Amino acid sequence: MARAMWSGSLSFGLVSLPVRMYAATESHTVHFHQIQRGTSDRIRNRRVNERTGKEVPAEEIVKGVDAGDAYVLIEPDELDDIAPGRSKALEISGFVDLDEVDPVHFATTYYLGPRGKDHGKVYALLHKALKESRKAGIATFVMRNREYLVAVQAEGDILVLHTLHWADEIRDPHDEIGDLPERTKIPERELKTAVQLIEALSTEWRPEEYHDTYQEKVRALIEAKRKGETVEKAREAPESTNVVDLMSALQASVDSARGSAQRKGTGRARGKKPAAGKERKGDAKSGGQAARRTSAADLSQLGKAELYERATEAGVHGRSSMTRAELLEALSGGRGRAKAS
Repeated sequence: MARAMWSGSLSFGLVSLPVRMYAATESHTVHFHQIQRGTSDRIRNRRVNERTGKEVPAEEIVKGVDAGDAYVLIEPDELDDIAPGRSKALEISGFVDLDEVDPVHFATTYYLGPRGKDHGKVYALLHKALKESRKAGIATFVMRNREYLVAVQAEGDILVLHTLHWADEIRDPHDEIGDLPERTKIPERELKTAVQLIEALSTEWRPEEYHDTYQEKVRALIEAKRKGETVEKAREAPESTNVVDLMSALQASVDSARGSAQRKGTGRARGKKPAAGKERKGDAKSGGQAARRTSAADLSQLGKAELYERATEAGVHGRSSMTRAELLEALSGGRGRAKAS
C-alpha cells in the first residue's frame, strides 16, 4: 500500500471527512547519476557555506529572502504557525462545472481515500453526489509550506484531487509569444481541406496505445553501450511546410490518412493477386501512372508536398516522417524500395 502524501479533513458545508492523499502518477524517466568523465567517480552535491567553503548540516539551514540590504530569515516553525488550519484542512468553498475550468489551470492529480473504514459512508456519499451533479468541489489547502488551489471530483469509484494554478500564475500568451498571426485570412479551400484532414485522422482516445518512445530509446542506448554496441541515430525533424505548397501538402495528407483508414477498416486479405489475364484496367492504369511519375528524371524540381503525393502513390514506407531529401532519395530508388505503408 502506498504511503499517503498528506492527510487532513475535507469539509463541505457542516460535513467533515478525514482523508488521505496519494500520488496518482509516477515517472518512468531514466534518472542519471553525475559521473566524472574517464572515471567511475560519482559527483555529489553538497550544502556549502559560500563564504567559508565548509559543508553545513541540514539542521543549521533556515530559509532566507533577499530584502536588498540584508536577508530576512524564516524558521520552519514560523511557516507552520501561519499555515491556514495548520495544514490539515481541505475546505470546499463551492462547486463548479469542471468544463468551465481552462485546461491550463490543471497541474497535478492525486487520489483521495477515506482515513479509515469508519468514514466510508461519508466518502461514498460525497463521491455519488459529485458524480450525479457532474460538479467538482473547489478548495484550498496547505502542504509543505505551500497553499494549493484544488478541484475535487468523482472519477470511477474514487475521489480525485487536481491541483490548479492560481489565476496570477497563468501567463498571457500574447505577452509570451512574439509572432502570433494577426487576423490571417485563410482561403476557404485550405480551411475545408484542413478540417477534412482532422476528420480523417480522428480516432478514439486510448491512452494505453501511446508510449514514451524517447525513454524506450534511452534504455536501448544504455543497453547497447553496456554491450559495446551502437544504436541508430534518430531522423532529423521534418522541414517546415512551404506556404506555396500548403494546399498540396494538405490534400496529400488527407488522401494518405483516408487510404490508411480504409486499409485498417476493410480487413481485406493480404497477398492475393488478380488471376492471370484478369488484372483490372484501373489497377494497371494507376500502376502505370505511378511508375511513370516516380521514374521521371526531373523529381528534383518538385516541392516536398508533390514528392509526398508521389510517395503515397508509390507506397513508400515511412514517408510521413521523411524530409524532402529523403523523399527524393526514396522515389529515385536510392534507399528503402517502395513497399506497403
